[in-house]
Amino acid sequence: MTMPSTTDAPSADPAPEALLQLRGVNKSFGAVHVLQDVDFDTYAGQVTALVGDNGAGKSTLIKGIAGIYGFDSGMYTFDGHRVTVTNPKQANALGIEVVYQDLALCDNLDIVHNLFLGREITKGGRLDEAAMERRAAETLAGLSVRTVKSIRQLVASLSGGQRQTVAIARSVIWNSRVVILDEPTAALGVAQTEQVLKLVRRLADNGLAVVLISHNLNDVFEVADNISVLYLGRMAAQVRSADVTRNQVVELITSGRSGALGLGAAALTAGPADGTEPTGPLTNAEAS
Repeated sequence: MTMPSTTDAPSADPAPEALLQLRGVNKSFGAVHVLQDVDFDTYAGQVTALVGDNGAGKSTLIKGIAGIYGFDSGMYTFDGHRVTVTNPKQANALGIEVVYQDLALCDNLDIVHNLFLGREITKGGRLDEAAMERRAAETLAGLSVRTVKSIRQLVASLSGGQRQTVAIARSVIWNSRVVILDEPTAALGVAQTEQVLKLVRRLADNGLAVVLISHNLNDVFEVADNISVLYLGRMAAQVRSADVTRNQVVELITSGRSGALGLGAAALTAGPADGTEPTGPLTNAEAS
């Protein structure tokens, strides 16, 4: 599903090519068909919001992109080349990083050691603290992070917004090209949410392709260039945020269609492959 052009004028800039592109991907868990012929695009230098109701398939889609799940079928293209991603190391090698809701930070370690957790820099068989500290400082400075007093602070002493900042910084310290953020503002207050959204926008402005998963449409419309809407395992629409209203997005999320936009009648009446909701038989929110 391609992003619609805003103009057909010959002088308009050509539409950018998606950095990460999925075509017709499918994923089933037993008899439950969670993703059904899903197309998905995300672009360098842009924020793509991935939205949908609980059970729409958002988590399954990003876990497939990240190599945690292998897609059953379909085409996975990265930077113009067809690739096979069946484990997280392959996704990381492409430059794909995911910041999950739980952040996976260690409270008893400082910011530097959290940024390099599992990928420590060593010299002479010992941790190269100076090199890690220098690179950590450069990364935070590159993201214009000014809310952290010291990069040697224990994570346990940080606020929710600061923790999210550390998790995002960890995702970009390895020359990432695609960063996927799973509900980064879900547990934050107003001021911390604004701080994180500015950081999300900064990632895109620095040339990264950012995928933002969120249930908060205010956040989505504040920072997203594009919106992709999943409905019961199908991609209902991929649109520019400037081309749709909040009401249209809500209709796409809840019914898969808004006026002429969204899934056709046949897709809406087909339902999941076994005639049940895709969330029932699954555990650990596999279909969320």
